[in-house]
Amino acid sequence: MSLLLNTSSALILSPSSASSFSSIKPHLFFSSSFALTPRRFPRSSLASLRASLSFRSQDTAATTTMSDAPDAGMDAVQRRLMFEDECILVDESDNVVGHESKYNCHLWEKILTGNMLHRAFSVFLFNTKYELLLQQRSATKVTFPLVWTNTCCSHPLYRESELITEKCLGVRNAAQRKLLDELGIPAEDVPVDQFIPLSRMLYKAPSDGKWGEHELDYLLFIVRDVNSHPNPDEVADAKYVNRDQLKELLRKTDAGEEGLKLSPWFRLVVDNFLFKWWDHVEKGTLEEASDMETIHKLT
Repeated sequence: MSLLLNTSSALILSPSSASSFSSIKPHLFFSSSFALTPRRFPRSSLASLRASLSFRSQDTAATTTMSDAPDAGMDAVQRRLMFEDECILVDESDNVVGHESKYNCHLWEKILTGNMLHRAFSVFLFNTKYELLLQQRSATKVTFPLVWTNTCCSHPLYRESELITEKCLGVRNAAQRKLLDELGIPAEDVPVDQFIPLSRMLYKAPSDGKWGEHELDYLLFIVRDVNSHPNPDEVADAKYVNRDQLKELLRKTDAGEEGLKLSPWFRLVVDNFLFKWWDHVEKGTLEEASDMETIHKLT
């Protein structure tokens, strides 16, 4: 089992960086106005002063509230993605019904309202030796950190280029974008017309007490030899596996060995589709396996 990259060391500060942080010292500034001879203020001035102090007190309280927010410890990169990315909300027939922040789409309490079903995609990239590229999600991911999963899993966003329904072009565009973001695979290595959409599945899964998934997931297969440079903000590790190596990974996961965990969507694909589709990968007949009319509701 050949390892592509283990990126955990990329998160450690170098000694020179650490020393530069430790050299920073706090400074206190005092106003010399307090040394002036005291004088009486008119009542109107005193009122203004009290109002000013009141506003400053409110500002301080607001700052404290922000720093004590429940998600204050969220990784900066993941925070940006959670609040800036807008997912595509759909109904169970995959009709677009709106859009919502990635943050809200993955809050379990909102998922339970039944209004946060959104489009997603899962890429299964094979090399020309018919080995499947897996990734381990980074420790800073908000949902399902450090679990092993298929090559790339994410969302088409609520933007023109990723809303195109014809031939699933919007989802293919999103897949190409995220393969670059997560694994550093250049666009020319994964042309959008080389992704083969095989099916769609609808599932719901909790991550922990706060987060979860409720997705209508497009399953995209592609067979290409690619150059990859995993992004440590997204990927902790990556490796190619053949069928037997994947079966061994499943065995270890089921036995609770080595703390291995799989993402729920990947496990659903493995248990319901993957090995029969792997036959088509090896035979070059993936197009024959495609069924984009059916939406599989899986649990």
